[in-house]
Amino acid sequence: MKNQSITGLLILAAMLVLGAITLVSLNEGPTNTTTPCYTYEVVNVYPHDENAFTQGLAFEGGFLYEGTGLYGNSSLRRVELETGKVLQAHALQNQFFGEGVTIVGDKIIQLTWESHRGFVYDKNTLDLLREFSYPTEGWGITYDGSRLIMSDGKVNLYFLDPETFQRVGHVEVHDTAPVAGLNELEYIKGEVYANVWREEKIAIIDPHTGKVRAWLNLKGIQGSDDPNPNNVLNGIAYDAEGDRLFVTGKRWPLLYEIRLTPSK
Repeated sequence: MKNQSITGLLILAAMLVLGAITLVSLNEGPTNTTTPCYTYEVVNVYPHDENAFTQGLAFEGGFLYEGTGLYGNSSLRRVELETGKVLQAHALQNQFFGEGVTIVGDKIIQLTWESHRGFVYDKNTLDLLREFSYPTEGWGITYDGSRLIMSDGKVNLYFLDPETFQRVGHVEVHDTAPVAGLNELEYIKGEVYANVWREEKIAIIDPHTGKVRAWLNLKGIQGSDDPNPNNVLNGIAYDAEGDRLFVTGKRWPLLYEIRLTPSK
């Protein structure tokens, strides 16, 4: 009986230790990750309209195309990179809160937040050509050459046919856990760069699997003087010809050209 009691105590002790180890592992959660992380080097700095509540950003032919938000103040703009001057603008009707933008050939696509409505514009004139609908909220949008890729602020990327705007698939974005808050998007060299809402970082995503291949840490790029919690990092544009990456944020006075560098 004595040996059985000792054996029972040893088993109980082992179970308690195992439980403690399991609890520690669960508490550590997503911090145990081997996902690569990059930081940044600022290459150039450009003026940016500090009244622009930036929701979408794209670059082509030497110009930025910017979608801005807020009810009663949303727009689509063509902007001169070097000066930040707004060269042309299309104002959205007051009931729409503008969101992400992307370029598809000679057209620009723009989402709205809660209205389930998207707009198609002529890239040269910014004239409205047509509208389309979608079932979710609209946050970010980009184009991979054959499909539109869209976010709705949650964990999924949705793929849309660029002619019919019908959904043709989706993936859940994940690292060690699902990644929520996916916002403005940009397709760069086979990967989707996604702002994570209210985070100073960008997820670099494999669009085929949804796996986060790397993180881009942009902490400190704009400083910490702005007391408004809504003026967050949001806006990614890529110059494919010049291989230049631009980032900015809502109501930021500057737009940054950056270069990725391995995190030390």
